[in-house]
Amino acid sequence: MAALKIIHTADWQLGKPFGRFPSEVSGALSEARLDVIDRIAEVAQARGANHVLAAGDIFDNVDPGDRIVLQALSRMDRAKLTWWLMPGNHDHARPGGLWSRVRGHAPARVRIVDEPCAVEIEEGAWLLPAPLEHRKTLSDPTAAMVDMETPAGAIRIGMAHGSITEFGASGESTNLIPPDRAQTAGLDYLALGDWHGFLTIGDRTAYSGTPETDRFGREEAGACVFVEVRQGNAPVIDRVETGRYRWLSRRWDLSILDHLHVELADLRSEHRLNDVLLDLKLAGAASLADRVGIIDELEQRVAHELRHLDLDGSGLVARPTPEDVARIDVQGALAGAAAILQARADAGGADASLAAAALERLYVEAMRSTAGAEA
Repeated sequence: MAALKIIHTADWQLGKPFGRFPSEVSGALSEARLDVIDRIAEVAQARGANHVLAAGDIFDNVDPGDRIVLQALSRMDRAKLTWWLMPGNHDHARPGGLWSRVRGHAPARVRIVDEPCAVEIEEGAWLLPAPLEHRKTLSDPTAAMVDMETPAGAIRIGMAHGSITEFGASGESTNLIPPDRAQTAGLDYLALGDWHGFLTIGDRTAYSGTPETDRFGREEAGACVFVEVRQGNAPVIDRVETGRYRWLSRRWDLSILDHLHVELADLRSEHRLNDVLLDLKLAGAASLADRVGIIDELEQRVAHELRHLDLDGSGLVARPTPEDVARIDVQGALAGAAAILQARADAGGADASLAAAALERLYVEAMRSTAGAEA
């Protein structure tokens, strides 16, 4: 065989709970991880690949529940592809465990490779898997590939889940894979899982990354990898985006409400907000009126447009103007209270931040009272 077209993917982590989010957000994120199976199938069919190799962590844990298992298998069965699923560290193989249950439900299109034995996936092309039997192992899971025999001239594709030694791991690190394993085992391609971003090591080894991003710190969309594997030659490797949600981290330095509008316009021009989870930190100094307006717009409007907003406004300092204080109460006791709070906030002592927060609250309540009286 001269070449074989495959899709390499990993780290689906189906059934991940996303427990720190509200239920409507966690539910959407969990469902997206199932939906991405359909997009992987679309990529495979568009690129002419008949095989999908999933290099571990298909499931987030060893007991994902029947709905997750059956939903995943049903989606895979719809596509006219062969899916090769291998246990990783989150969903490691154990007798009578998850993979026995998956195998019991799996349609013919879904093949479980939970033993370190070479298997012919197409005439002249062999898969050499390194399934994990434990969540952590001190031994190299790919060592057995060196002695896995295949016919002369066959395409050899390794599949493993773990960390490349050069990532800086030391001591009793687990699931370590040497960076030259493709060369020492005579592999035409080594498909790796565990690292959630796309990464190539040399010309014959790659991490596909997760197909649906699941954490802040990775701003790129999730992806799979199209690979054209050629016996004896370096493979063609092409990253293809599949993810729906974008997890963005931003720091906006603001001083007036219009600055927020500029940042939001830029964000809307680049992304669909309903597909964005935003970790936003504010910085700068604004009048009390502008700070209240900025926070209010983010919490009462933008947060509802986004899939999710994590907002830290503590870095946006209020600098009350005389006009701000005058609007609280031109006469009466509130004016005196506002003056005292402003003085303490300006003094910068131990209770400055508390005084600033109290002044802001006083301003907000005064504006609400004024609005109610005018209604």
